[in-house]
Amino acid sequence: MHGIDINTLSGGAVAERINRELQRVAENILDPNTNAAVARTVTVTIKIKPDESRQIGVTDIQIKSGLAPTRGIPAQFIFDYGKDGKAVMAELRSSERNQFMVDDDGDVADDRGKKVVNGNFR
Repeated sequence: MHGIDINTLSGGAVAERINRELQRVAENILDPNTNAAVARTVTVTIKIKPDESRQIGVTDIQIKSGLAPTRGIPAQFIFDYGKDGKAVMAELRSSERNQFMVDDDGDVADDRGKKVVNGNFR
């Protein structure tokens, strides 16, 4: 009886999946939306369940990677009550509530990004 070669185990499927997970790790490391300082892992788990005679064992082989999550996307919301009395929310686009700002087009806008022309909201 010969030993087990991970390269030929299950017709090479185990080595193929390890390589696939290593590729996922490499892509995750190169993703600028992830934290570079977080360690990534590739885990190979081989479960072997022998039969009653202890001559044959059925295996379940799992290969998985532990990747760094993508960074959160910050946003701020403002809350108020609408004319109908129901709660409403909107994204705060300026740095302070009720503060005007200059938007990306160079126009004056309110704190939610609505353009202000001649004192009127568009």
